[in-house]
Amino acid sequence: MIRRLLVLACVILCGGGASAASSATFRFAFQGGLNSLDPYSLNETFTLGVLGNVVEGLVKRDKDLKIVPALAERWEVVEPTRWRFHLRKGVKFHDGSPFTADDVVFSAERARAPGSHVKNRIPADAKVVKVDDHTVDFILTQPNPTLHFEWESWHILSRRWAEANGALNAQPATATALNAFALKVNGTGAFVVTSHEPGVKTTFRPNPDWWGKPEHNLSEVVFQTIAGDATRVAALLSGEVDMIDPLPLQDIDRVKAGAKTTALIKPELRTIFLNMDSMRDELLYSSVKGRNPFKDARVRRAFYQAIDIEAIRAKVMRGLASPTAIMISPLLFARAGEIKRWPYDVAAARRLMSEAGYADGFELGMDCPNDRYVNDEKICQAVAAMLARIGVKVTLNALPKAKFFEKVGPTRKYDTSFNLLGWTPSSLDSWGVLNNVVRCRDKDGKGGTFNFGGYCNPEIDRLIDRILVEQDVKVRDDMIARVYQTLREDAGILPLHQQSLVWGVARNVDIVQREDSQIRFEWIRKR
Repeated sequence: MIRRLLVLACVILCGGGASAASSATFRFAFQGGLNSLDPYSLNETFTLGVLGNVVEGLVKRDKDLKIVPALAERWEVVEPTRWRFHLRKGVKFHDGSPFTADDVVFSAERARAPGSHVKNRIPADAKVVKVDDHTVDFILTQPNPTLHFEWESWHILSRRWAEANGALNAQPATATALNAFALKVNGTGAFVVTSHEPGVKTTFRPNPDWWGKPEHNLSEVVFQTIAGDATRVAALLSGEVDMIDPLPLQDIDRVKAGAKTTALIKPELRTIFLNMDSMRDELLYSSVKGRNPFKDARVRRAFYQAIDIEAIRAKVMRGLASPTAIMISPLLFARAGEIKRWPYDVAAARRLMSEAGYADGFELGMDCPNDRYVNDEKICQAVAAMLARIGVKVTLNALPKAKFFEKVGPTRKYDTSFNLLGWTPSSLDSWGVLNNVVRCRDKDGKGGTFNFGGYCNPEIDRLIDRILVEQDVKVRDDMIARVYQTLREDAGILPLHQQSLVWGVARNVDIVQREDSQIRFEWIRKR
């Protein structure tokens, strides 16, 4: 008994030992909601990033964004069109069932099935073959050196659990009749979901049986949606939450000056851009009938040159944005500097509109998220004001992100004429953005699924196909540069800027701020 009392006293005086080291609750808030827990329901960085703490891919990225093993402990290219992944043994899902090759094969099927937003993670014509319980082959129709670059966010799900819970297919995050994966999730990750109120609040606890080695000291994570900028900042300053994303740009100095808060700022890999429906013969939301103004490159370029990108950078983004001429961060493409933006020139834009037969302009509907990107709605408001100078009267339709993506994306057959979107290629490679956002698609989304304007240039598509298989870096970069230059000449998609990553954080929190903006609980320590 004396020994027990001495041990207890030592634990108390020494700070509680392992129990105290894991007793911290981390609370964070985002401007938008976490609606569905199904990682295939919405291809959106925040949703995939948060769920990545619960469900995992065959690979993941470390603090420096390098690809490292996850559920696959190693892999090899057996032949140019066959990749073999050796799965980690002894891994269990949160319900205690073992992780095997069957789950990988099932997840590949589900990811490419109707309703999934992550179809492009795996080539549609690839065969996924179980070799044994812990070995899987991916058999391709052509070489693909970047096959696994996006697989941190292709999360592996339990076949057995999905079958038992009626969750064999993904559903949109806003679907009314949600399947089991929308409200609960069974993964292999470092954290387990303990409660979920869609769009409101989600709580997590550490997974004691996780195969990895956590660096955190957390006993609980609490996420909540706080849409209002002022309310979100007040929650941080009062200590109600430990971290907010994003920190409103106008409040950076105030948060930095706080005794218990600071700001973390770095360039983000995300590019913000505008899509124009150049696919339909007549726009859905426009005063122009019987034809589509955006089919004329002169109109598209007029829009480009009517946008004062420096004004957006200085006034809307308060200097925390980098104007761009291409669809990927210059940090990810060495020859980015060779491509230049069309200059801001209202007079030139008016001439182009007149030449195209729209001297008096026209009316146009614009869709914009209001809780996804930094100052997204304010950017759209600024663009609308600038386009008014060339006679284009924009009616802005600002929506929460889940409703926005449902409307303008494949779920509702691209129900949009003009919209703002942001993209971070999870592959961190130009092919990822070109294949998903620039490639031609059909009305159902086959092809470039996230090409929300339907821009199509067959020559660009041919280059995209060659870029995928090219092994020579110089030749590959030459083709990528040609695509970006052609896209500029066509003004097919209008790049705006790379936004900055701005978080408000309590000073007693150590957190890794990756340039892809994903929040990984396993690296968070709270003092």
